[in-house]
Amino acid sequence: MTPFKRLIDILSALVLGTVLLPLILWVALLILLREGRPIFFVSERMKTPDKAFGLVKFRTMHQGSNDGMATGGDKTSRVTATGAMLRAKRLDELPQLWNLLLGHVSLVGPRPPLRRYVERFPEIYSEVLKARPGITGLASLVYHKHEALLLSRCKTPEETDRIYARACVPRKAALDVIYRDNHNVCWDFSIMFQTVFGRR
Repeated sequence: MTPFKRLIDILSALVLGTVLLPLILWVALLILLREGRPIFFVSERMKTPDKAFGLVKFRTMHQGSNDGMATGGDKTSRVTATGAMLRAKRLDELPQLWNLLLGHVSLVGPRPPLRRYVERFPEIYSEVLKARPGITGLASLVYHKHEALLLSRCKTPEETDRIYARACVPRKAALDVIYRDNHNVCWDFSIMFQTVFGRR
């Protein structure tokens, strides 16, 4: 990561965190009143093939034993009423501004993977994680809807894991490597713009 890209990340985290603070506090209070504690969900993700960090989101599901696996249709019943609303507007991801400020992630880059897939596919993720993970990225932009459709049909954790590993990991990794080899400031802003205004 270049110093300029990191500077943009820090300034973005500070500006967005300040502007969105009332919304962040409102969402936190809403979850507390409607669903109770915990307000946040911390997911272990990988920054490098051997370095993990806690990715912070607003909690949208009841806690379960398979939280270290990909999210598919098997988890639908665990999504709270408040969580469904937050996911629809992507408000559950607002706390990741904290990860951005700390340098765990960049604004744009490959989505930070779960440990189980990094350990299962070391050759793939040794290439993907040469770039700092991001809040959004090329793979998220291009493949998000198809991935969601594939995984929404899965009925068990095992099926979700199998489909994610077979269909999603290699395709997303290929896009992540394309981004890694060709990224620039203009492309980053284009990806961020399309993430905010182009995805439905």
